[in-house]
Amino acid sequence: MYKFVLSIAKIIVRIFGKVEVLNKELLPQQEAYIVTCTHRGWLEIVILGIAIPRPVHFMAKKELFDNPIIGFLLRKINAFPVDRENPSPSTIKIPVKLLKRKEVVGIFPSGTRNSEGAPLKRGAVTIANLSKSPIVPAYYYGPRTLKELKRMKKAVIMFGEPIFINVQKKDELASYTELLNERTKLLEEEIQTTLENKK
Repeated sequence: MYKFVLSIAKIIVRIFGKVEVLNKELLPQQEAYIVTCTHRGWLEIVILGIAIPRPVHFMAKKELFDNPIIGFLLRKINAFPVDRENPSPSTIKIPVKLLKRKEVVGIFPSGTRNSEGAPLKRGAVTIANLSKSPIVPAYYYGPRTLKELKRMKKAVIMFGEPIFINVQKKDELASYTELLNERTKLLEEEIQTTLENKK
């Protein structure tokens, strides 16, 4: 079902615009990994699923599932809801279990400079440490909805080098979280430069 729904989504997205994927070769081929991506709308989830060749299990804020149609689509592409205000133990257990099965997990902090994204980035580092899986940072530039895609015509995703987490003491999680923030910021700058050079 995942591949079928993603194929339909790919056709729909291509009708409205196009997706450019940069640094795709940095994605691990067979190993488990976490991909973290900037997140300002539901379309990034679908487009990231299109960009990554392996099935991705998405951790998404529960508000996205309030719309029945969007919620149905998200569940069919392996997304599962997370309550940011009241996170449960499964917030950690589900992705760790998936990663130990060598799956790919997608985590979406709300943005590179938005403080709301900090807890989820800390969560990504914690999950990576518990599962012994790397984090691949990604930056999304483009529309948030199909309507915006139709107007902008293009969405771009850039991947960064995998970050391997090796925490010996709990306070080291903060250092890796800051590293993830820095790598995401660098991707933002790099993608802006790349797009400027193409004009």
